[in-house]
Amino acid sequence: MSDPAGKRPLIVWIVSDGKPGHVNQSLGLAEALARATATEIHTLPALPAWRAWLALLLKRFAGNTLPKPDLIIGAGHATHVTLLAARRTHGGRSVVLMKPSLPRRCFDLCILPRHDGVAADAHTLATEGALNRIRPAAGRDSSQGLLLIGGASKHFEWDSDTVQLQIKSILARTPDTQWTLTTSRRTPADFLALLPQYPNLSIVPHTATSRDWLPAQFARCGTVWVTPDSASMVFEALSAGADVGVFDLPVNPKSRVARAIAQLADAQRITRFANWCAHGTLQPNTHPLAEADRCADWILKWLRAH
Repeated sequence: MSDPAGKRPLIVWIVSDGKPGHVNQSLGLAEALARATATEIHTLPALPAWRAWLALLLKRFAGNTLPKPDLIIGAGHATHVTLLAARRTHGGRSVVLMKPSLPRRCFDLCILPRHDGVAADAHTLATEGALNRIRPAAGRDSSQGLLLIGGASKHFEWDSDTVQLQIKSILARTPDTQWTLTTSRRTPADFLALLPQYPNLSIVPHTATSRDWLPAQFARCGTVWVTPDSASMVFEALSAGADVGVFDLPVNPKSRVARAIAQLADAQRITRFANWCAHGTLQPNTHPLAEADRCADWILKWLRAH
């Protein structure tokens, strides 16, 4: 690890499987480390499984042109063996995000969503949802709202009519709020065609958004409504500091994602649609989530102790 005088930065390698959600988690943690201490971040692609196992067995992993890592971070099952091969060849400590496919003892540190149901210990930290890169924004506008629409998933029973009715109710009861609605790849193709036009609603299909579009919306919108299947969006909205409402959909009682949403509602971090209908207000987000920063602090303390 970097020395106390700060002469050498913390060297972080990210093993990436190329999936945006997984890269988002790894970068969220790496950027939080960089906010806490001088840090150099390098991203390497995950190897195909057979090459990763070969690299691990032969202790031969590329990366000789890079500075030796202090930390090697990976999110997603496809990164696990590459992560271990990199550590065996070049040293450093391995940090796996989300519940790994290999035994947890294979890794130095594990950071897992609390809804995975894994008990925390000296090497395991439980977080509120998956990590992300979103940070609270000072300039959010209470008159601007965001509607994030997902689609079919194994966690909730999708019902376009139910979601449409809830959207119409929100728009009708908040005429002074200018809403922006966007969809996801899972949203049914006919969903937008069935939605009537409203003077306080702008629609931006997910196909018309760039990678920076959603973070920019989080930075400006004071209120965000999310369908519960889009759990990562719920946690990103909470990290942005917005007041968060969650649409009601029939739930799969065995779903870990559904359990996470229920835990947030019980903790009064989010407001379910039915409760909003009854009371007309959303729970204020007075303490935005900052899980990536909390994880970075935990890792740095662990490194100092080891």
